[in-house]
Amino acid sequence: MKNIYTTYIFLAVAICAAWKSTAQQDPQFTQYMYNQNIINPAYATGNKSEVNIGALYRTQWVGLEGAPKTASLFVHYPVSERVELGLSFTNDDIGNVVTENNIYADFAYVLPISEQGKLSLGIKAGVTLFDANFNGFNLQSGGVDTDVAFNENVTETFPNVGLGAFYFTDQYYVGLSAPNLLTTKHLENENGIQSTGVQDIHFFLTSGYVFDINKDLKFKPAFMVKGVKGSPLSLDLTANILFNEKFEAGLAYRFGDALSGLVNYRVAPNLRIGYAYDYTVNNLGNYNTGSHEIMLLFNVKSKFWKSGYDRSPRFF
Repeated sequence: MKNIYTTYIFLAVAICAAWKSTAQQDPQFTQYMYNQNIINPAYATGNKSEVNIGALYRTQWVGLEGAPKTASLFVHYPVSERVELGLSFTNDDIGNVVTENNIYADFAYVLPISEQGKLSLGIKAGVTLFDANFNGFNLQSGGVDTDVAFNENVTETFPNVGLGAFYFTDQYYVGLSAPNLLTTKHLENENGIQSTGVQDIHFFLTSGYVFDINKDLKFKPAFMVKGVKGSPLSLDLTANILFNEKFEAGLAYRFGDALSGLVNYRVAPNLRIGYAYDYTVNNLGNYNTGSHEIMLLFNVKSKFWKSGYDRSPRFF
């Protein structure tokens, strides 16, 4: 009965979010359930025997000139039963003209609130390195000399902080976060021209559940809602099937944006490799061949804890 009640809550939240969701916001990851350190500093595993290392590379809208490419790397380590630490690096590149590097450290404090459930509260702090290089940048109107807004390159450094909460058990999780709480203006009053690029606060709501169909088969639905001031909400819905705790495959839909296929495989006890392909369903689909995303997850046993530490399987 308890599992049925949880299922109803999960579906109700997803449907209510979908009713108001139509677009996408940055950062963009299809395999978000395995890359949560980037968006939520409170993400926690409760597995103090392991250091979790992850990397993800995404090339978006292949074939479209100037399309973005994103790479992320994270390291996550539970230092005790209550404290978990993380480091993350994200690189966004748009057309080899605008580059943004985000370097952050995370601190999470985990509170047991029931026999099975834990609530983690986290804070993220770091810097954003912003660079706009207009060297060799040609405009259709005849070149950068015809528009003084492109006469000078821009290099800026912005500090930032973020907050998050993450409730989890061995079978499901719910996370709410705002990874960048300080709004920044990347371009303003360049050469006497008012040209502003603003990074507003983004909010992320994520959730997922692991249903045991039988001992070798598990169903893993998940969703992510993203919101930012001045834009409609964005919703990702994902449904994966896990076979024998090794091979995983599924489908995802980003409302008004993309239909995706996902696969990943545990090639070794401590290594999982994944791939996702997005087929663009909006008007941009006429100008690109889709988006590709590659993921690596690597778990290293910590020498600071006994090797016999018994842990539950990690499904997210």
